[in-house]
Amino acid sequence: MDFALTEEQTLIFDMAKSFGEENIAPNSEKWEADGTIPRELWPQLAELGFGGVYVSEEYGGSGLSRLDATLIFEALAMADPSVGSFLSIHNMCGGMIDKFGKEEDKQKWLPALCSMEKVFSYCLTEPGSGSDAAALKTRAEKTADGYVMNGNKAFISGGNYSDVYVTMCRTGDDGPKGISTVVVENGTPGLSFGANERKMGWKAQPTSQVQFDDCLVPHENLLGEEGKGFTYAMAGLDGGRLNISAGALGGAQKALDLTLQYMGERKAFGKTIDQFQALQFRLAEYETKLQAARTFLRQAAWKLDNGAHDASKFCAMAKLMVTDVSFEVANGCLQLHGGYGYLSDYGIEKIVRDLRVHQILEGTNEIMRLIVGRQLLAERDRG
Repeated sequence: MDFALTEEQTLIFDMAKSFGEENIAPNSEKWEADGTIPRELWPQLAELGFGGVYVSEEYGGSGLSRLDATLIFEALAMADPSVGSFLSIHNMCGGMIDKFGKEEDKQKWLPALCSMEKVFSYCLTEPGSGSDAAALKTRAEKTADGYVMNGNKAFISGGNYSDVYVTMCRTGDDGPKGISTVVVENGTPGLSFGANERKMGWKAQPTSQVQFDDCLVPHENLLGEEGKGFTYAMAGLDGGRLNISAGALGGAQKALDLTLQYMGERKAFGKTIDQFQALQFRLAEYETKLQAARTFLRQAAWKLDNGAHDASKFCAMAKLMVTDVSFEVANGCLQLHGGYGYLSDYGIEKIVRDLRVHQILEGTNEIMRLIVGRQLLAERDRG
């Protein structure tokens, strides 16, 4: 097995890392205080090809692999996990439209998505259906004039900020087969938003409820086929889980880099604290865990790119392992900073706050365990 990145992949990673260092990291503290990300950032990222990472080139995308995407989001998260993760959600929408949309869907939505002239949000979670996504209640009734939508979505990244909302809603009976995907543009009558949520982390990223009150959406805004929305949403989550893992990994790597630098400067008992063997052991443990997580994440991405039969299981395992390890490492790095780690000036506490949610979204890590366990039993029973 060859674990080396290609020359092109190394360039992709370096380009994303450099962009983050120059354009995101210096503004990270201000954007967190403001609770929003300037709109002008997105076209700059789109110029690098990051607006439609795995959208086909004919629609303006970059046509890159899921493995390539993990490199981009790991690198951007080194500058700010909340910004990189928001871009990842936009790209999850692009991947869904490119893979499952009709030709007219792709022509209508993808060029503006790839140029980031329009920012896209993914709307699945509801106040009463998070982990149990198939129990969603938002309904779209088909009428002669279009789909009339009613319901609420919760914890939506980009709520009251994005231009387009890719929304999973019920067009049929209860259960996953009654769910479809409808694309709703901002400004549609009946579409409104709750107040921005006050959050532990990801504070630069606006998050709110998205509300539909007799919201009339044209028939042609149905993505793909009726009744296939849950399948589309779950397929989107496979890639989303890889990207959220990559974002956690990038944040943890940045925390470790900052800690290595700090420990070479901070003195205690007459020497720099990097000279204490017990603390060197901690660094060695964190480095080993991050490298193992990185290798496993890239293997899962490779499986998804190659259509392996167990790709979904590996995406779930990667999400579980990488986000847990990344939070553990970031939290440990805060501890190695002592009291200074608790101060915002050193940049560690923000990473810890940001990475905590990576263990929850795109399916909680408890649900990842459920997915893996069920697939193991299914594999056993197939013999």
